Amino acid sequence: LNWLKLDKTLLSMGNIREYNPVKLHNSLILDGITLQNLEIFSNTFDGSDKGTLFRLFNKAITPMGKRMMRQWLMRPLYNKHDIEERLNTVDLLMSNNEIKNILETNLAKLPDLERMLSRVHSCTIKVKDFEKVISGFEDIIKLVDSLQNGLLGDAKSTALGEYIKQIPASLREDVNKWSNAFDRQKAIMENIIIPQRGVEPDFDKSVDEMNNIEGELQELLKQYKKQFKCSNIAFKHSGKETYTVEIPINATKNVPSNWVQMGANKSAKRYYSDESRILARCMTEARESHKILEEDLKKRLCLKFDENYNKTWMPTNKIISQIDCLIALTRTSESIRYPSCRPEFVDELDPKTGNKLNGFVKFQSLRHPCFNEGSTVIREFIPNDIELGGDQPQLGLLTGANDAGKSTVLRITCIAVIMAQMGCYVPCEMAKLSPIDRIMTRLGANDNIMQGKSTFFVELSETKKILDMATNRSLLVVDELGRGGSSSDGFAIAESVLYHVSTHIQSLGFFATHYGTLGLQFIGHPQVRPMRMQILVDEETRNVTFLYKLEDGSSEGSFGMHVASMCNIPKSIVDGAEKAAMELENTSKLLKQLNNTEGVYDKNLKVSDGLQSDLIRLLYGSGLSNDKNGTGEGVTNYDSNIKSNVLQNVFKLVDSIE
Repeated sequence: LNWLKLDKTLLSMGNIREYNPVKLHNSLILDGITLQNLEIFSNTFDGSDKGTLFRLFNKAITPMGKRMMRQWLMRPLYNKHDIEERLNTVDLLMSNNEIKNILETNLAKLPDLERMLSRVHSCTIKVKDFEKVISGFEDIIKLVDSLQNGLLGDAKSTALGEYIKQIPASLREDVNKWSNAFDRQKAIMENIIIPQRGVEPDFDKSVDEMNNIEGELQELLKQYKKQFKCSNIAFKHSGKETYTVEIPINATKNVPSNWVQMGANKSAKRYYSDESRILARCMTEARESHKILEEDLKKRLCLKFDENYNKTWMPTNKIISQIDCLIALTRTSESIRYPSCRPEFVDELDPKTGNKLNGFVKFQSLRHPCFNEGSTVIREFIPNDIELGGDQPQLGLLTGANDAGKSTVLRITCIAVIMAQMGCYVPCEMAKLSPIDRIMTRLGANDNIMQGKSTFFVELSETKKILDMATNRSLLVVDELGRGGSSSDGFAIAESVLYHVSTHIQSLGFFATHYGTLGLQFIGHPQVRPMRMQILVDEETRNVTFLYKLEDGSSEGSFGMHVASMCNIPKSIVDGAEKAAMELENTSKLLKQLNNTEGVYDKNLKVSDGLQSDLIRLLYGSGLSNDKNGTGEGVTNYDSNIKSNVLQNVFKLVDSIE
């Protein structure tokens, strides 16, 4: 900033705040990885905003409203009361077209006040734009007046009503000071500033000085006309020689000897008298001083206007931007087609401790809101019922064929939560959930060559962040964890992470995997629900019909050979791969049978490693604690409610052992 000479301008505006993670607890936290994986601002196809959630919400009217919407989407609400107020506003605007039309009409008149105010602050604004700033704030006052004239009676308990109350009381007084501060018509037409008297005392003093000198010159001219008895005497200007006395030829015989001739033509001669020379020099000096004042006037007015930047102008601009975002939320809610509904929030607390109980989400017939966005042809989207937590287990262990729609289910669940906590309607028949504090995702396979990080390293780094930051009110989406390593390593990591999250962190979420036997390790776990994507398989043609419907149960396999055949990979290669897969499967079965004859399978494999670890820590470690020897090692939130759930989970797992 210093190199660009922008440091003083930007820092002095006071719009830069220190990053404070504690304050982020007031919003739904979406980290950079999640924003990228969920395609919130840009898609993974061409990097544009086509098909993104931001494009769906980007229906604000003003430029500053569009920028505010980006901030809102990066930090959706978390507090139930704040969310309800936004939803109340959306309901009000959807049902009251009069208020909505007033807002839309008046907001459409506003210029980009945010950027113009920054130019006023840096004194680089054009005179025409300076006038637009004042007109913009005058339009805001008219908007507030029209809303307060009985139209906001229904706006109680809405975000709109709260925003109107927060408009600075000094706005009207400050705007009135500038309404007649200068000739605004000349500012528009001629791009110059001529201030009204009393606005700039130095400017007024300079104008008075020039007027006084001009008056003395005119009195002097009258005196010369009377002295020479000639009414044709006048002041003439020739280059730098200003206010020379022009006298007709027939009257020059009476010119005093001390007058200095400065020029002549056939009809007249021009002179300087002692008095006119002194006054002309005074007028020149006064005009030069006035020119300097004029050049400095815009800067002086900008600095004077900027005195109320943080007190009046920016707070008002922020509120108007937020009101514009409420209009955008209303337009989005109206555009997502039927069925759509207002989400219902339930924030359950432990009556004894006041700790937040475990979260839940429930959506009926949920669709992707961006599926038909901007399309003239309506394509059918298969809706799904999503239920995590509450009466159901908190984690869904999702298995199924490749290309069956698992990733879509993961994404639409997260997007539905974001839409709900933005204060928008959700594209489903029913939406009921607890406020989610954080959405964390682990999707796809990406390396980081510039930092020297492999795909597996990046995968585990993202997993480590999930384990460190997630709580019992977080929503997690983990897709194919462990695929970057060997089969045994990847399976072991996936099993351990799933057990830790479901038993101790107790977050909501989906855990998608192609490890078919992973579900066997969680039979009887009360917080892990096996789920799959419904398909129809034709073994003869190796054809798979994807029904894109989520259902309970474990998938029979990933059907990789079928998908390979559908992708037109040569039949000989697919046949060879299928033969090799059958041989590997038979070998695995023989090893399991061999282990079973030696007594290894019955004694160890029926009790998962996670359960064994918990039992040891309960008996010989620190018990129910989150220190290095406790059952919840590293868990951020390990309150009494979660500890009680841990014991219930462990006891149910023990009871499920035959």
